[in-house]
Amino acid sequence: MSLRADASESGGVVVEYESEDVREPSIKRSRSQPGSALIYLRGPKFLIYVSGALSMWGDRMWHFAISVFLIELYGRNLLLTAVFGLVVAGSVLLVGALIGDWVDRNPRNKVAHASLFIQNVSVTVCSIVLMLVFSYKQWIEQIWDGWLTVVCYTVVIVLADVANLASTALTIAIQRDWIVVITGYNRGHLAGMNATMRRIDQVTNILAPLAVGQVMTLASNVVGCGFILGWNVVSLIVEFFFLSRVYRIVPALSVKPPGADVEEACLQSGARRRPHVTRSGARETQAPPEELAERSLSLKAVAGLPLCFQRLRQLLSTCRDGWTAYYQQDVFLAGMGLAFLYTTVLGFDCITTGYAYTQGISGSLLSLLMGVSAITGLMGTVMFTKLRKAYGLVNTGVISSCLHLGCLLLCVCSVFAPGSPVDLRLLMPYTDNSSAPPPAAPGGGRMASPREKHSYPLGGGSNQPLLPDRSSIHWTNNTVLFDNVPSGTAPESYISIILLFLGVITARVGLWSFDLTVTQLLQESICESERGVVNGVQSSMNYLMDLLHFIMVIAAPQPQHFGILVIISVLFITAGHTMYFLYARKAKRKSRQRRDT
Repeated sequence: MSLRADASESGGVVVEYESEDVREPSIKRSRSQPGSALIYLRGPKFLIYVSGALSMWGDRMWHFAISVFLIELYGRNLLLTAVFGLVVAGSVLLVGALIGDWVDRNPRNKVAHASLFIQNVSVTVCSIVLMLVFSYKQWIEQIWDGWLTVVCYTVVIVLADVANLASTALTIAIQRDWIVVITGYNRGHLAGMNATMRRIDQVTNILAPLAVGQVMTLASNVVGCGFILGWNVVSLIVEFFFLSRVYRIVPALSVKPPGADVEEACLQSGARRRPHVTRSGARETQAPPEELAERSLSLKAVAGLPLCFQRLRQLLSTCRDGWTAYYQQDVFLAGMGLAFLYTTVLGFDCITTGYAYTQGISGSLLSLLMGVSAITGLMGTVMFTKLRKAYGLVNTGVISSCLHLGCLLLCVCSVFAPGSPVDLRLLMPYTDNSSAPPPAAPGGGRMASPREKHSYPLGGGSNQPLLPDRSSIHWTNNTVLFDNVPSGTAPESYISIILLFLGVITARVGLWSFDLTVTQLLQESICESERGVVNGVQSSMNYLMDLLHFIMVIAAPQPQHFGILVIISVLFITAGHTMYFLYARKAKRKSRQRRDT
């Protein structure tokens, strides 16, 4: 018997989810029938997988290439890359809730098509501008005393940011809403689709930058721009057709419930709901007479303001309601726990990769380690589906958290292991005893002081954006943080760096399992009318915590500081998992109370 309410009786809102074994016999029978493979290839799941793969591949290529292009344009300087990263992070922080609210208010097909069109057109126009700048750079620099170059840089960064915002909206719409409806609100099928989408993301995260990097290396930056341009044009057509077909063959996608039915469904499912906002902007809430009177006076005061100020006030009110709705969700602690995992240097990003170069790790070995990390990430998606089926979703998160933290203890051990460049005396106040000469070395000459030990000159560029796409927790593009550091410099011992990467690689099993757990909790627990706005705020929180991790590196940039960053990262991750443990305890208590009643 189905555990969900009839859609016609609740305005299309599913109150409860089906257990994974409800339709399992019928699914097995359908797979054994002749022509089932063809039916699957023409079905909504496969179309979503192909569309998602094309979108993710394009995103990974673009985020890798734009960082290289910005560095090349600015004379191998990181300034434009840093500006781009800050603009991307700041824009998602500011308008994440607005993007989610827009997703909630509009029909699903219009949201998906508009996001897809804006994203691909922005990347296409940006690629054309970059091709012109690379081809006529010297001529452009002579116009308007060089100000035309600044205009071109601004246009590139703005278009790239618009593409990122559209990509965020498309991700929220497809991976947080469409998938839930396509699976028929079946927990087992939802977990399977989430895991498959994450596997596709892991594979494209490795292969897409490699592909476009080879094109740019073997040909030129102009050819690389043309390759990305052509990919986005073809991808736009294919994705548009596939998403349109999915929308037609899944009738439930065309149903978005009215406010009253949503309110009743949210109450039955135990979810809290933000005040409903009508198309005209009026909020439908039940309030005491005194509050209604105050609100009436406030509306009269707002009516006297210019139209632009009224619109601004409405946007700010929407942001406030979105953050309030996020805070009031039952899964708030789980979402916050996931966001805290972004404040870490323990991933294959530009920071950890640059540190590895200072410790004598070659680029080829790093590429091999990144491939192994991708395999362990895929293992995490497999483990998630097995654990969820055996122990339930909440317990899967607990097990994944423990596994993640246990593996990261190896990273903490690496800080104090032989070969570690960390010097804890750096935390002590520094007194300059310039009058006292340094001790003499055994062979004559000057002996390095503790603060000079393991320090290297910084400089050069990076081929990684300061803040790349974070649809997943960590990304794996090959890059160099300390460009002028002698990569062949061998440490006294490799034990420290071995423990570090052993911890980082093995921790990805628990990391991705935990990420999928929280993702599905958000999908199942958030009321349908506010999936978009809550996930938009979740994206904002992720970017906020990600910015903190870059601020940490700016404050402690030297290789001998890295051990301190590792300890701080583990503390943030521990805090995030602690939040999830608190959520799990609360969820289990509610579950027991329901069974008792």
